[in-house]
Amino acid sequence: MEAKSVVVFCGSKSGNNPLYEVHAKELGNLLAENNIRLIYGGGNRGMMGSVANGVLEKGGTVTGIIPEILNQWEHQHDAITELIVVENMHIRKRLLYEKADAAIILPGGFGTLDELFEIVTWNQLSIHDKPIFILNSAGFYNGLLQHIHHMMNEGFLYTSVENAVTVVASPRELFKQLPAPAAALE
Repeated sequence: MEAKSVVVFCGSKSGNNPLYEVHAKELGNLLAENNIRLIYGGGNRGMMGSVANGVLEKGGTVTGIIPEILNQWEHQHDAITELIVVENMHIRKRLLYEKADAAIILPGGFGTLDELFEIVTWNQLSIHDKPIFILNSAGFYNGLLQHIHHMMNEGFLYTSVENAVTVVASPRELFKQLPAPAAALE
């Protein structure tokens, strides 16, 4: 399976470490350079804006899906290829998952964690079987990964975190493992 489109879950804020946005933009550039469509939350701020702008600056294709309620908070991105405004968060998440061949998790807040755990759960329940990648920029997810290992050790998980997600430290490392066309790996 080739990844022709990926959903990126990330924050609508930039965070405190400049590397987060650097990685988001680099990921966007790599997606465009490898002709992989970005599917994301539709905002133009923070990490969301950085990854979308990274794709756009290299001539790539971006589909944003934003619920009406978040339109004011996240400020819809008006320069993207396609913007879909939906009624609520549940419709947004369903469309994000459906339109993508793989998922990439960047640093973010509660919404990003919600999306991560939902897509991992859907894989576990065989609702879909999409590769999931965590871009662990500057060790952002180290604490969470440690807690997930603790959940496994305490007998609450059906599979290890290593079987559920692929954790990488940089966008280039991610592209070495993304099921992309052979040209993308050169």
